[in-house]
Amino acid sequence: MSTRRLLPSLPALQAFEAAARLLNFTKAADELGMTQSGVSRHVQGLESFLNLALFERAGSHLALTEIGRSYYEDVVQILARLEEASIDAVRGRRANEWLLVGSTPTLASTWLLPRMRDFCRNHGDIPFELTMLTEDQDVDARAVDIAIMRGAGQWRGRAHKLFDEELVVVASPNLLPPGTPRDMLDFDAIPSLQNASRPSLWLTWLRISGTRHRGTIRGNRFSHSALLIEAAILGLGIAVVPLHYVTSELADRSLHLPFGPPIRSGEAIWLLNPEGKGLKRNMQVLRDWLIDRR
Repeated sequence: MSTRRLLPSLPALQAFEAAARLLNFTKAADELGMTQSGVSRHVQGLESFLNLALFERAGSHLALTEIGRSYYEDVVQILARLEEASIDAVRGRRANEWLLVGSTPTLASTWLLPRMRDFCRNHGDIPFELTMLTEDQDVDARAVDIAIMRGAGQWRGRAHKLFDEELVVVASPNLLPPGTPRDMLDFDAIPSLQNASRPSLWLTWLRISGTRHRGTIRGNRFSHSALLIEAAILGLGIAVVPLHYVTSELADRSLHLPFGPPIRSGEAIWLLNPEGKGLKRNMQVLRDWLIDRR
């Protein structure tokens, strides 16, 4: 009796997994560092090996067959387990003990890290790796265990709303003395700062807050919120920032709110468990911890 296993090649499984997830051979090829024809050959070879149609093709449109969807779900888990086993061998400890946690830089430093500090004090046996994500990054493709991101809940997988984003206009007391009522914002008289990564923040705040204003919105631009906040503290101008970025600065009075209380932006901060990731025990512990401390 033959003991040979019915196992397709690993490159074929990787090509199928990427093509099934992206539903596009060209994008799968870019991700894998292959040619589009190479991905296509691997997938066709896998279909011949299994004697099954995994995709339905209609011109440039690609869709999984019913058996293809079922096979994809199994292959995702198998490749993830194979990756974990390989990392186990390199690290010398089980990879599923580690958590890969991702967030954008300013959100990570102002909101996530203080909670991770307390998490370490209470769950020091659960190691984690913190990685930086960009606002427009595909969280599912990045394959983090948990991501903390801003958005409107548009992600696949398990998304838990942590809190609504609120915007404030902040100023240094050296630039604008606190305690003076202000119902008009004169951009020609008060220097303003702009966030290059979120250029619409001033217009969003003006529209939602209903604050009267005159002059032209202009001023120095900064590539991300951390630099913007530091510039505001130094008195270079006033800035619109998310409230959860400046709680410490408001508490120590290095910044204040000269134009009224926070307003909701219409977006929120979300905790994400990307699609295709199993909810392992350590992941569930951290997820519940962060949800309880939102």
